Amino acid sequence: QVQLVESGGGLVQAGGSLRVSCAASGLIFSAYVIGWFRQAPGKEREFVASISWNGDRTSYADSVKGRFTISREEAKRMVYLQMNSLKAEDARLYYCAAGRRHHIATIEATSDVGCWGQGTQGTVSS
Repeated sequence: QVQLVESGGGLVQAGGSLRVSCAASGLIFSAYVIGWFRQAPGKEREFVASISWNGDRTSYADSVKGRFTISREEAKRMVYLQMNSLKAEDARLYYCAAGRRHHIATIEATSDVGCWGQGTQGTVSS
């Protein structure tokens, strides 16, 4: 059974940094693209960033380019999202997601996702 568990959310001041982590189990981790999505109350879940199965390709939403960095650590089966220069509009529930199929380079739509984590809250105070 595939399981994705997020951690690291919390409260940070605007302009500050936060790192959220995703621990994966139950899948051949090195074969799957992993992404981050986020969602505000009453809004649709939106793409944030993804990293390919081999770590060679990353993609980002325009709203976070230059501020967020996604990375993966194969030995620990972990994916990280480093968020810098945080803005009030970055305050969302952040979800880790695994691709629906293996050896896919990116996931940018919710329809590309095969498994979701439970989410971790990122809050930004102004």
